[in-house]
Amino acid sequence: MESWRLGRRKGGVLLVTANVGSLFEDPEQLQKIWLEEFYKTVQTHKPLFLALHCQELGGKSFEASVHYVKYFVQELMASKALRDYDRVRIYLDMNYKSAEDFTALGSFYFIHDSLEVVHQWDFKYKRFETVTGKEIISDDLEVTTLVEKEKFPREFSPELKWSRKGFFRTRWSMLECEFDLVNIHLFHDVSNVEAWKQSPSPYCENRRKALNFVLERVTDERHEKVPYFFFGDFNFRLDSRQLFENLIPGAIPESLESQGEKIIFRETGNDRKVLLEVEKKLFNYDDQKVFLENNGSAVLEFDKEALHFEDRLKERDISFPPSYPYSEDCHHPKYYMNTRVPAWCDRIFMSPSAKEMLEKSASEDKSIVYDNIGPNVCMGDHKPVFLSFQLCEGAGKRNAIEHKCPCCVVL
Repeated sequence: MESWRLGRRKGGVLLVTANVGSLFEDPEQLQKIWLEEFYKTVQTHKPLFLALHCQELGGKSFEASVHYVKYFVQELMASKALRDYDRVRIYLDMNYKSAEDFTALGSFYFIHDSLEVVHQWDFKYKRFETVTGKEIISDDLEVTTLVEKEKFPREFSPELKWSRKGFFRTRWSMLECEFDLVNIHLFHDVSNVEAWKQSPSPYCENRRKALNFVLERVTDERHEKVPYFFFGDFNFRLDSRQLFENLIPGAIPESLESQGEKIIFRETGNDRKVLLEVEKKLFNYDDQKVFLENNGSAVLEFDKEALHFEDRLKERDISFPPSYPYSEDCHHPKYYMNTRVPAWCDRIFMSPSAKEMLEKSASEDKSIVYDNIGPNVCMGDHKPVFLSFQLCEGAGKRNAIEHKCPCCVVL
């Protein structure tokens, strides 16, 4: 065993991504359930560094939900589950009056009191600052030098008249490891029918352009390159064309223009039973088991969008069902709504160097957990997704050796 590993400190990290739009459509019921499940996850994994990336903060109408956004933040700050986190940084985009800049993103970072020193990067002055105290920043994020915020250019998704999609970026240093954390929200599919007409769909290309834009920003020459984690709502969808052919082989699609944009698929037999109905915002397929059994493994092969970035974005094996679109009815927390094709929209990716950092820190593979939150309760239309891992002191350094590290001192 190389001497640099002996006695090295080791601390837990928990990264969580959550599209929380639904919480503000029914705040009285959903927020309490959501927070309870989130706290359970924190208490189970006991991270020293906790990062929560939220998208669609405030729901469809931010102005009408400002009060509930503030309540959500206050609940997190005052919770018993997080009382041992003595340093907090919260960045909220609440500038809803500026359509040119508003992203509805919120990034929350909690640092445990047993983690001695953590630094955050100042993107303007290009230096690390020691993190102390608790701060909530919600005004003038554009001038905050500790966060890079950008909204995607409108031409990236011309089908959308108005979009709140964009990204936040922060940089951190702890346990002699530096890394970027990127909160990201990519473009959704406007129409199920249009997504089926081509393989890959035109919406896939919109997301590809936006994600490439962020990757280029994070790895450009303005700052030293460090390992990075991207976690957010990527809106990655299954390849509808190929999926439908697999679900209902031989079925004949019929276009019903008289009923608007609608496609139905019938059996080829004499009874010509309707097997699938597809409209702009309708995916009516009775057998949801294919998306839920064995964590949706039968349809995972149609999850292809991330493959275009496999040299720059790595992911742990997926072992949870598609994260969207779950029923918002609390009596049916395990069912999908029939609005969209179920898909793994909510994801956590990392750079190849970040993947190495995790693997070097892991004394055994089971110490890295990639899963969803609240599988048995209603969390809104998106199930949050988390990545829990141990970070070994110095594991992010370029000269760190490649073997696993069972001898680290756990903080």
